[in-house]
Amino acid sequence: MFARGSKSRRIAAAVLPPVLFAIFVLAAWQLYVVLGDVKESTLPPPTDIAKSLWENRTMLIENAWVTIKEIALGFLAAIALGVGLAVLIRSSRKVERAIYPWLVVSQMVPIPAIAPLLVIWTGFDMRPKVIVIMLVSFFPIAVNTIDGLRAVEPELMNLLKTLKANSWQRFRKAQLPAALPFMFSGLKVAAALSVIGAVFAEWVGASEGLGYLVLVLNNQTATTEMFAVIFTLALIGILLFLFVTLLERLLLPWYYESRESEGEGLHLEVEEKA
Repeated sequence: MFARGSKSRRIAAAVLPPVLFAIFVLAAWQLYVVLGDVKESTLPPPTDIAKSLWENRTMLIENAWVTIKEIALGFLAAIALGVGLAVLIRSSRKVERAIYPWLVVSQMVPIPAIAPLLVIWTGFDMRPKVIVIMLVSFFPIAVNTIDGLRAVEPELMNLLKTLKANSWQRFRKAQLPAALPFMFSGLKVAAALSVIGAVFAEWVGASEGLGYLVLVLNNQTATTEMFAVIFTLALIGILLFLFVTLLERLLLPWYYESRESEGEGLHLEVEEKA
């Protein structure tokens, strides 16, 4: 019973603050627009945006489904590319010295600028959009996974070598468990970036999707409807982030148990000092 009560308190402590903050921001936004007599074309009130979300729900759902498919494929491709590069880079010091600097340099290239080239090279279908999302999202996955593979304890690696473990066994028993928490940190960042990448991708050579809707509505100065699209994009990003977090909890129960025990120990220590 006490465990359930403690878990309920933890959930409430995690959920209530952001919900209350969101209510405060929306209320302040509504008051500012109404009392300040701000034009709807400049900044619509949240109530009008909510009304637009409902009235245009069919259009939003249809275009959201297109964007979700692009994000899902691009995100999976980013995972494959990011993790694959991380494992390759950590396979040897020579490979790391050769590739890692170019991995960093790749982020200096503005991806939206090469999106038109991808359309020319691959066509006007889903492929250039998936590639853009992948290129925008893979970097945090790769860098965090590399850091995780570096974080393995040298003593454990030496012990496995002493026990005649081969490279695959050392990777599976030591490097992979050490890298997983880092990798999921990168996946959470990539989840947000993938939505941004989808918008960039749909600004070039698209005829449907939420990013395409943003362009169309912007040309029509339909600010309220454009905010409805932005809220829909934000919701997709939040849901993807929560999905990655849930997957992390399911795959890494030992990691969360250790963090919770450390948090409880710190809480007890603070109470004793008080």
